[in-house]
Amino acid sequence: MEKIRLGRTDFFVSAIGFGGIPITRLPLDEGAKLIRYCFDKGITFFDTAPLYGDSEVKVGTGLEGVRDQVIVATKTFKRSKSEAAKDMENSLSRLKTDYIDLYQLHNVADMETLEAVLRPDGAYEAAALAREAGEVKHIGLTSHNIDVAVKACKTGLFSTVQIPFSMIEHDPAERLFPVAEEHDMGIIAMKPLGGGLLERADLCFKFLQQYGNVVPIPGVESAAEVDENIEYYGSARSLTDEDWADVERLRGEVGTRFCHRCGYCQPCAQGVEVSKVLLFKAQVKRFPAPMAIAMAKEVMKQAENCIQCGECTEKCPYDLPVPDLISESLDHYRQFCREHGVSA
Repeated sequence: MEKIRLGRTDFFVSAIGFGGIPITRLPLDEGAKLIRYCFDKGITFFDTAPLYGDSEVKVGTGLEGVRDQVIVATKTFKRSKSEAAKDMENSLSRLKTDYIDLYQLHNVADMETLEAVLRPDGAYEAAALAREAGEVKHIGLTSHNIDVAVKACKTGLFSTVQIPFSMIEHDPAERLFPVAEEHDMGIIAMKPLGGGLLERADLCFKFLQQYGNVVPIPGVESAAEVDENIEYYGSARSLTDEDWADVERLRGEVGTRFCHRCGYCQPCAQGVEVSKVLLFKAQVKRFPAPMAIAMAKEVMKQAENCIQCGECTEKCPYDLPVPDLISESLDHYRQFCREHGVSA
């Protein structure tokens, strides 16, 4: 498989990587076996996180014996130096390794969070000290907020940036990628299939192939999906006029009802975490049913407090009918719980 230089890390990784969420649905041995299958097929970049259930354990188990031939990325959602240091220690243990190639500050969603992690007692300092000790090779960050990601890139402190990027979330190409490239940063595309919302994998990957310095990390849970992804990336493909017409059609269908998780609608006076409520539809496609329900339970309790005031709609830069989407997601959650015999 073609290799891509991941910015100034100087890591050369497979043109398509591995996203570590869907394997949470598999038993440990099957998940680890799938990780090794990916490696055998030429995938050398593996992304995971402590928040992804037992994903780190499966990645670590599956890569035993070939650890020095791959690039492993994980994350911390902690914001303080002490908590991030502990998080890293646990990740090293679960991954069965003594170093992490790329350690990312997870979901830096707003300017306040960016400031928090960059303080002297923040999570970045823990990662920097680990880098000095050889436990971390490079530091990156992930975000769903382009403005925050741009600000972080301009600090010069991060080697990589990970952001949602697909044919329906394509704004980073114009607003973020030029800044990242200016600072020689590696660019990692999470949710290349729209977080489970898009089913035209062929079209999704064709679109992504137009950005040769971007490493997409689709999640997979079967060897067949791995083979399909690799087939798409086995040779360069350009988008035809017909393909572009399909892209525009799908953008029209999905984009008008699609939460971009930018966070501009927050805070909600009623305490509703809008983006998390609207994430449920994608979560049920990516996580085992019990995990998806457990992850959403408290968030959906908050959703019940929505009074349909419309303030979130006024703040939304995409003009989404947010209260209606909250109501629809809550109904979907309740129906999903009933189907799986769980009390909502």
